[in-house]
Amino acid sequence: MTRYLVTGVAGFIGSHTAQKLLDRGDEVVGADNLNDYYDVNLKLARLTRLEAMPKFAFHKIDLGNREEVESLFEKTKPNIVINLAAQAGVRYSLTNPHVYTQSNVTGFLHVLEGCRRHKVDHLVYASTSSVYGANTKMPFSESDSANHPLTLYAATKKANELMAHSYSHLFNLPTTGLRFFTVYGPWGRPDMALFLFTKAILEGEPIPVFNGGKMRRDFTYVDDIVEGIIRSTDNIAAPDIAWESMTPNPASSKAPWRIYNIGNSHPTDLMRYIEVLEQCLGRKASVNLMPMQAGDVPETWASVEALADAVGYQPRTNVEEGVKSFVDWYRSFYNVSTQDAASP
Repeated sequence: MTRYLVTGVAGFIGSHTAQKLLDRGDEVVGADNLNDYYDVNLKLARLTRLEAMPKFAFHKIDLGNREEVESLFEKTKPNIVINLAAQAGVRYSLTNPHVYTQSNVTGFLHVLEGCRRHKVDHLVYASTSSVYGANTKMPFSESDSANHPLTLYAATKKANELMAHSYSHLFNLPTTGLRFFTVYGPWGRPDMALFLFTKAILEGEPIPVFNGGKMRRDFTYVDDIVEGIIRSTDNIAAPDIAWESMTPNPASSKAPWRIYNIGNSHPTDLMRYIEVLEQCLGRKASVNLMPMQAGDVPETWASVEALADAVGYQPRTNVEEGVKSFVDWYRSFYNVSTQDAASP
């Protein structure tokens, strides 16, 4: 039986990924530090769902603590690691940079070391569309350079990709990095746009809309993301025999190292996204138009052809279905009726 270690298991994507693995009968070791970046009760509620299932074990650890990570690998001996733990939030990195390097860089190093020392079969880890930074050619492609990140958060994720390559090259550790594009859905993070907008609309508060609303995002439903993660996990990274050092492909290598976009590949205007949310809530939003935020970009759009070719990835959920699913979950979780404007 394959034993998976899922880090960030109490997080949004981590909890969904663990649930999917457990549903198909896999053994899952979950790790999380349960920090208070956002409501810990939401993290605990996600964790409660997982702890009700057989073949799940939880370990509260901080990936920034070398001894704790080494002990976790020694005790649990995972076959495959899915690293979804990170200090999340692009904007938070503008004011709390040290937290990002400790969690996203030092913590990732400890995961790499654990994988190397314990002969893990495959490491799959979360990267981000933010690594494309100043790029404006659409859609974003893994074959394009991504060397101009606009935030420290994006820089730490780019660092993860480079660190993983060094371990793939030096120690023959198969690694796959997945660049997520604006993930949303039930059990989402309270600092993300859909959650913030829903809460504000139900409370009758205005929602901040940056760049005057002239934004497009490749909104990707969490079930589609998880499907891509698991397919990638099952497809162990291998060397690219066609890789040429004179014309290097930024997404592959002679080492067992791969980078893929994982998105919806159908960008949606932000104002349309808000309109769909209004329809699902049965309420109009009060919009506060604001200038572009530092480190933000006006548009994201994922080319997912490489992941489709590699593992058959095919996103299936449009924003109308996805936003409705989130709103249904939100009303149920926070006990908000159709008529009631109260929120948590």
